[in-house]
Amino acid sequence: MEQRKTPIFDAVKRYIDTGTMPFHVPGHKQGKGLPELAAYAGEKVLEMDLTCMPGLDNICNPRDVIAEAEALAAETFGADRAFFLVNGTTSGIQAMIMAVCHPGDKLIIPRNAHKSAVGGLIMSGAHPVYIEPEIDTDFGISMGVTPEQVEKAIIQHPDAKAVFVINPNYYGTASHLKEIVTVAHRYGIPVIVDEAHGAHLAFSDALPLSAMEAGADLAASSTHKLAGSMTQSSILLLREGLVSAERVKGVLNLTQTTSPSYLLLTSLDLARKQMALHGKKLVRQTLEMAQWVKEQLRPLEGIRLFGEDLVGRPGCYAFDPTKVIINVTGLGMSGYEVEQLLREEYRLQVELSDLYNVMFVITLGDTWETVGYLVDCIKSVSKCNPLKNVVKYCPPLPEIPSMMVLPRDAFYSETRVVPLAEAAGEISAEAIMAYPPGIPLICPGELITQSIVDYVNILKQEQADLQGTEDKSIDNIKVLKHAVAITKTEVREDVG
Repeated sequence: MEQRKTPIFDAVKRYIDTGTMPFHVPGHKQGKGLPELAAYAGEKVLEMDLTCMPGLDNICNPRDVIAEAEALAAETFGADRAFFLVNGTTSGIQAMIMAVCHPGDKLIIPRNAHKSAVGGLIMSGAHPVYIEPEIDTDFGISMGVTPEQVEKAIIQHPDAKAVFVINPNYYGTASHLKEIVTVAHRYGIPVIVDEAHGAHLAFSDALPLSAMEAGADLAASSTHKLAGSMTQSSILLLREGLVSAERVKGVLNLTQTTSPSYLLLTSLDLARKQMALHGKKLVRQTLEMAQWVKEQLRPLEGIRLFGEDLVGRPGCYAFDPTKVIINVTGLGMSGYEVEQLLREEYRLQVELSDLYNVMFVITLGDTWETVGYLVDCIKSVSKCNPLKNVVKYCPPLPEIPSMMVLPRDAFYSETRVVPLAEAAGEISAEAIMAYPPGIPLICPGELITQSIVDYVNILKQEQADLQGTEDKSIDNIKVLKHAVAITKTEVREDVG
């Protein structure tokens, strides 16, 4: 196919160039009704904010330029079908789960799945069968799952409808996805993949295999994160066989907006073209810059680089080197403190911080100037920190809590609010997660343990961005009203 074409972008330009008088939504009428934003962002940007109409196609039933652009994207990313998403990869992850699971169906899923997967469990009514990922205790980072774990889960739950895999996870570690696909397909079970952090994988042999290269059936890919499109624009990729494309489209039509942003669609169209024509070169340059950054940071006192000699360990079959992750406990600081310091003193914003680490993502938008500034900032922090030899204590991650009722049942049950400090032994009706990375510490339907309460309190003390409960301060949590509470002693024994 002709990858130089940009069907959606061309259609938007044609509409604007004709000078058609708009008597349709959006109400700002190409920026005239929102002059302050037009003056700052530019009139052309608001002129591109259009709606579905003849010549621009319809995302709910694409037959024209959107259909053509999706076909080009499918070819670029090695899929049989591609579906453009303007509700973010969250909508793609939830659509994948809903496409393969009916209420009560079992889904084999790693515990470190993103909170969007919890939403998919609630919306579908699926029964999660959690696999505990491998943990790097030095960095406090959850990694991938092994093919052996997946096969064991399938044997124990032969009625499972799908296997959910993260490729790679937020921290860049990747499971042996190709072997997991082989195992699952041997049992006739599809593999659906959260590839939010893997839109660039197919463009370099130095990166983990992409989901489509590994033979997975569905993959939700955040093109906006690592392939250049605008925030909230993503692609859902499908390999035909075990999952119905019609079922996937039906779910998307149920959950996705009927008023897509043509700015987002245009950015997907252009990002696809750029990756198709120049993706290998851009990714190669990105990898070169990321490698240089690590070479500069490796000798610094007080920090350690994640990913060094990691490949080959259980849970890490491959690693994405564009993630630069440094453990800062040797500086006597938490990752949250380093993030705040870099933002306030150096005007540099990290991608992620946690109790142990800070993460920087090197992308196709970086230059040698930007990565040079990053290195200078980290060298300055390392040199000036007077607590270099003090190791800050960081507790281990709490164990996976027991699931007492299905997430959907907990979400729709009668609830009551209790102080978090008194919640051990109750069944949660809400989730709590630090964001980023958005991995739940507790999910709806799970038993709240004292170790989880203690860990949340530590995160609060470190001023982590905690989310999930209706109480924004996370001082209180909703629990099931009619559940029989378990004493704190019993809870400790249960997880000990």
